[in-house]
Amino acid sequence: MPGLIKREDIDEVRQRTDIKEVVDGYVTLKGAGLGTFKGLCPFHDERSPSFTVRPQVGRYHCFGCGEDGDVIAFVQKQDHSSFQEAVEKLAARIGYELRYEDGGTGPNREEVGRRQRLLDAHKIADEFFQAQLLTPGAAEARTFLHGRGFDRAAAEQFGVGYAPQGWDALLKHLRGRGFTDAELKLTGMFSEGNRGIYDRFRGRLVWPIRDIAGDTIGFGARKLYEDDQGPKYLNTPETALYKKSQVLYGIDLAKRSIAKDRQLVVVEGYTDVMACHLAGITTAVATCGTAFGTDHIKIARRLLSDDGTGGEVIFTFDGDAAGQKAALRAFEEDQRFTAQTYVAVEPTGADPCDLRQSRGDEAVHALVQSRRPLFEFAIRTTLKQFNLDTVEGRVQGLKASVPVVAAIRDASTRTGYCQALTGWLGMPDPNEVLRLVTTEVKNAGKRGDLGGAPAAAPRASAPAAPPGG
Repeated sequence: MPGLIKREDIDEVRQRTDIKEVVDGYVTLKGAGLGTFKGLCPFHDERSPSFTVRPQVGRYHCFGCGEDGDVIAFVQKQDHSSFQEAVEKLAARIGYELRYEDGGTGPNREEVGRRQRLLDAHKIADEFFQAQLLTPGAAEARTFLHGRGFDRAAAEQFGVGYAPQGWDALLKHLRGRGFTDAELKLTGMFSEGNRGIYDRFRGRLVWPIRDIAGDTIGFGARKLYEDDQGPKYLNTPETALYKKSQVLYGIDLAKRSIAKDRQLVVVEGYTDVMACHLAGITTAVATCGTAFGTDHIKIARRLLSDDGTGGEVIFTFDGDAAGQKAALRAFEEDQRFTAQTYVAVEPTGADPCDLRQSRGDEAVHALVQSRRPLFEFAIRTTLKQFNLDTVEGRVQGLKASVPVVAAIRDASTRTGYCQALTGWLGMPDPNEVLRLVTTEVKNAGKRGDLGGAPAAAPRASAPAAPPGG
């Protein structure tokens, strides 16, 4: 990875970039006289425009919330990116090749151009799929959406589209827009056979997967027809644009609410994200065919301003065995956050989309509000495997739970859960649990089991006394 960008290159990018053109991509600006443009501030809610841009000096300023800066600061704040990422994005926009202090270089013009062609192909494909949803051939897709409580406005809000049946509808469309087969092979939107490439997504409902800046970088597609022999959901494979371990569906729509409310709700599917947002839980996102991992956490921490001063991450999972297993996987990654982490499990197994359909928006809110600390959930899930009405079951439950409690990095939180575990097991002496956990912590340290998480302490709630239920 290159080092710091040379100062003169940063200055060059800043000077060459028209701040009005950049801001126009996010805000509708109107002339306000004397070379100044005005619009509604993208950083706070307002009804009367107080956000101004002055291209001649390369600055923006909001008289409502006080946000102020140059074009680099604007991209940083709007896209929740680092300074270096913002400079690199702007440099790519104007085709400027950056130099770095360690002698390295960033992407050259050819690489930047190739990436832009990929983005252009995805943008055109996105528009194509959305247009197809309105055609007679997409009746099954519209029926599916309606059956899950989504109308045309909802489909438009999330860019939902339809991939026509047949082998080359999208292929012909993109060829007609000047793309070569060599370029299209790199997009992940096509498969390759003996006769060349053909549409990967056929006869399916399609969701565009966008990065934090709102650029379409891939697609997720659900099968609609019985004769489709493929999997229920089919996603874009790994490409230069699409890395599933770094992608969160809905992040482009949720980023502002996540940063404002300092809350992230992780759900399991595209329709769950849609249901949450339409119900008013606009902090919801979903992973794309993979577990919530380290790269996702980096994105989340940046948006949450995860510095130990607050914030919460809520994982929603089905109440079945698979959902509980997913929650326990989340526990393994939990302590990379300093924000409080929770699990919200619907006992009937209904997901947010099902809840919204059957019981309305209030039920989705109730699910999120029912959240329980992730540590508590992990321990209680472990205890459920044993009959705690017997001495033998309690002993087995204790032995199985001790490593879970010992995995909690923060000593104060760990002590609190030792006390809670004592109550859940009905044991008379809390010191016995504390002794066993302390021993396990020491042994795990010798084995190196506790060395993977950063030193920052989690802020999960630790009950002083056993809660009910």
